[in-house]
Amino acid sequence: MISVNDFKTGVTIEVDGNIWQVMEFQHVKPGKGAAFVRSKLRNLRNGNIQDKTFRAGEKVAKAHIDNRKMQYLYASGELHTFMDMETYEQTEITAGQISYELKFLKENMEVNIISYQGETLGVSLPNNVELEVVETEPGIKGDTASGGSKPAVMETGLTVQVPFFVNVGDRLIVSTSDGKYVSRA
Repeated sequence: MISVNDFKTGVTIEVDGNIWQVMEFQHVKPGKGAAFVRSKLRNLRNGNIQDKTFRAGEKVAKAHIDNRKMQYLYASGELHTFMDMETYEQTEITAGQISYELKFLKENMEVNIISYQGETLGVSLPNNVELEVVETEPGIKGDTASGGSKPAVMETGLTVQVPFFVNVGDRLIVSTSDGKYVSRA
């Protein structure tokens, strides 16, 4: 058990029979009434995001998540296959479990598979990934001074707002937390 006062981003907890990961939290001490903790939680079983408020000092069960480094092999319909790099054991995960992560996954990419008590919950991505631009408007000389942006479609199908100087074929670093352009690779 951990206190909600000890919440940190990324902590996993068990509430109402589900496994949740803390995405954001805020301690609130109103002038009148008791203090509380406002949090944004992501359900690791289905990916839903929920805002939940806890009383200050309330105890919740900590969920111990196992991470295994695996390589993304291929997609076969709704199933995505990952392979353990040490044992060569393969695990299949449905597209519904990793719908957000699929925007960043490329074949042969190494990721962490997260599981709870033997149940595979999903994929933990690195903070940033390197993706290639497959479609965007051509850059025009002199556009860099304005600081604007244009949409670019990456090799995984993800659309990212990028600076005007980015062209098709460029390799970019993209943040997996918010899907935003970070820099050129």
